[in-house]
Amino acid sequence: MSLTDMDQARREILKKLQDHPYGKSEAEKPDFSSSLYPPLGNDLSLQFKTKLESLGGEVHLCENEQYLYGQLKQLVTKNWVNVYCKEPALIETLKNYQVPVKECEIIPNDIEAGITGCEALVAHLGSVMVTSAQESGRQLFVYPPVHIVIASEKQLVGYLHEAYNHITEKYGSSLPSLITNITGPSRTADIEKTLIMGMHGPKELHVFISK
Repeated sequence: MSLTDMDQARREILKKLQDHPYGKSEAEKPDFSSSLYPPLGNDLSLQFKTKLESLGGEVHLCENEQYLYGQLKQLVTKNWVNVYCKEPALIETLKNYQVPVKECEIIPNDIEAGITGCEALVAHLGSVMVTSAQESGRQLFVYPPVHIVIASEKQLVGYLHEAYNHITEKYGSSLPSLITNITGPSRTADIEKTLIMGMHGPKELHVFISK
């Protein structure tokens, strides 16, 4: 094929592309007047539960603190022996409700589950916001095979910016070195696109929320 023929063939291909109806359609213009975030219902706890459980987490909505720790005690007793917590106030409450939990300064190798509090719960994302300023530190968020979070309804917010506003109000200019969101169990599909749970952190996430 000569250069002239190649040039002619190229022009014919380009013309076909230009004449195609998809090439003539106008791109849909974004609606800048609409809200950036989808609206949430009045029940943020239900919104949070629906979102997080769609991502593989488990949410336990409890009528009160007593019911929460009763449910937690059943879950721990049935499934694990080596359950640890590093937050003194939370440890005291757990022991008052006879939840079998162990104290630790350094996380032991035999840990099966870790119990922590949180900074906020983001309903829109189904995310648990945690920081390094919590007494549990960083390790209990990622090291145990199972992460159990104790929270209350007053920690629920609709959107991420509300949770961050809470952090800035709480800590001011001394922000924690780690502010992160936990959204479901740890997962990866880097290897042959096969989903693996617990690769870089807990393979189970349980969030208990009391009124």
